[in-house]
Amino acid sequence: MNLQASATTTALSLRAPWRALGAELWRSSLVLAALFIGLRAAGTLGEHPVRWLLPLGFVAMTALPWLLLTAPGRRAIGLQAPRRRGFMLIGIAAGALAATLCFALGIALFGHGTGHWFTSVANSYRRTLDTSGMGLLQLHLIFTVPAVLFSPVGEELFFRGLLQRALEQRFSPTRSTLIEAGLFGLVHLCHHGLVLSANGLQLQPASATLWVLLMFATALLFAWLRRASDSLLPAIASHAAFNVTMNAFIFAVLWT
Repeated sequence: MNLQASATTTALSLRAPWRALGAELWRSSLVLAALFIGLRAAGTLGEHPVRWLLPLGFVAMTALPWLLLTAPGRRAIGLQAPRRRGFMLIGIAAGALAATLCFALGIALFGHGTGHWFTSVANSYRRTLDTSGMGLLQLHLIFTVPAVLFSPVGEELFFRGLLQRALEQRFSPTRSTLIEAGLFGLVHLCHHGLVLSANGLQLQPASATLWVLLMFATALLFAWLRRASDSLLPAIASHAAFNVTMNAFIFAVLWT
């Protein structure tokens, strides 16, 4: 498929105020991606007064399709029912399996230590909230409910939805998927790989590289679900299942 044909088939219908600006949506979407990465970094690596930027980013990503796109534009990015209901079950099973493989690989390579990406996520939970005196079930619910509601919806609407389709106005579907999946992998360095210390930001090269590759592969899974089902809903369900499974391993095995 040539670029002109790709742009024609994936053109998004913008609301009138944004059409009047005349900006190319794929460029604007990359700027938005950089903004969301900045919000994510500040919200996860910053001090408590700026932690609210993390959920703000997810809420903004969720709102974007309604702010920027018409109803046909929202359908074009996948805000519609999947072709078959079975894709929802496939997505849930695939997301849970992906998280299980991530956990198993982390245990095999790093044990329960700080090299394990899920240990870093657990440590970020501790920095967010004083967990002393709380039971495991209570902690599990406190951190899992937002992990099901915020990131799966916001990230899938933006990365696999708006960003993917906007990039397809300039690049092939394959290249667009690689770009959005690469950005998705890199943004997760905020959760593991980058450590903020008194000496500034430090990188854990080996485990950080593996983590980014794992998140890149997971993003490709979500992108396949979106493409195969012609809907974002299976990708959202798969992302939610990944987070639920990840937290199950955190509180059942890694939390001490």
